[in-house]
Amino acid sequence: MRFERLPLSLVVSTEHSGIDRYSQELAMRLPVSPIHTTRYGSMRQHLRFGWDLVRTRHAVHFSNQHLGRWVSWLNQPCVVTVHDLVRLAFPHAPEDWMSAVGLALDRRGIRKATHVICVSEATKKDLMQYLAVAEEKITVIYNGIDHSVFKPSPVNDGRFSAPYVLYVGSERPRKNLVCLLRAFAAIKDRGPRFASLRLRKVGSAGRSEKFRTTTLEEARRLGIDRDIDFVDHVSDQDLAVVYSNAVALVYPSLYEGFGLPVVEAMASGCPVVASNISSLPEVAGSAALLVDPHDPAGFAEALQSVILDRDLRTRLCGDGLRRARDFSWDNAASATYAVYEGVLTGAKRGVGPLFSAEVDGTLVPSHQSSGDPSRASSFGRTS
Repeated sequence: MRFERLPLSLVVSTEHSGIDRYSQELAMRLPVSPIHTTRYGSMRQHLRFGWDLVRTRHAVHFSNQHLGRWVSWLNQPCVVTVHDLVRLAFPHAPEDWMSAVGLALDRRGIRKATHVICVSEATKKDLMQYLAVAEEKITVIYNGIDHSVFKPSPVNDGRFSAPYVLYVGSERPRKNLVCLLRAFAAIKDRGPRFASLRLRKVGSAGRSEKFRTTTLEEARRLGIDRDIDFVDHVSDQDLAVVYSNAVALVYPSLYEGFGLPVVEAMASGCPVVASNISSLPEVAGSAALLVDPHDPAGFAEALQSVILDRDLRTRLCGDGLRRARDFSWDNAASATYAVYEGVLTGAKRGVGPLFSAEVDGTLVPSHQSSGDPSRASSFGRTS
């Protein structure tokens, strides 16, 4: 789909996490002016970014919640995307004073924003609960994935000679890796048929090495430390192969704003066993086995079913492939463009964003209501 160029700047973060990928994918698809920055840069980098912002006369889309603090600097319309509110909903450690000040400024900026995009209904509820953002200021637009990369890619070249359970993500406390370790240990104790089963963990530990220390201590306590393979980084192409050849992705998180590995795994033909809370039931739908994240025994039972029940495994693979097709960056870009148009139209008239027309259950800018319904995406809902 081709879009007309808009007087709007998109802040693109240059790191390599899921929220950075979000801004990079939008920048490739939308005809707006990019402003590049880092989330964890030096003071000099932040000052340069601030100078770039002050000089722009366009509306600005801040592509993640950590950039919310900059909204207060500007008088023009601003859109902020909130991927999660984990620091409010699931704090795992006291904030130091600098982080606490930054968080307070982010909260203020998100409240001040002209419009807020969030990546799930679960995050929308958090915005309303923790920041009292009005519902009419929020649009839910799901993340996408690259379907040319994440697709079934089975291999038989000896790289994956032993069957393995897969986890993709960090080892932060909210990821609840301890639940998976205990479920995996329980499976290993169920006889020789599981003797060769391994656990492959992809992704860095997180911003603190304490997370890896905690993981290793629990694995040693359970007697499975020699059954785990840690891989800190792989390319997307290699990750798709890792998904495709896994017995299952297990994702026992206690809190997610979206849950990108779940969709990547499903698109790659990998069965998914995930938590039944936060955004994960919304994202997975009926295409995954959903389990209480406080129940390692329940995860063990679900995982054993996937391993031993071929019909179940086949059903999950098929359902997952169909579910994953609902998530694309093209859909996300189309819905985001509609938000931009609403914000800019409202700014021209001296009022708030205009989302007064509904096409196929989707709120769109009012001046489009008599136009082509295809301009509206089912990924841009405000209710």
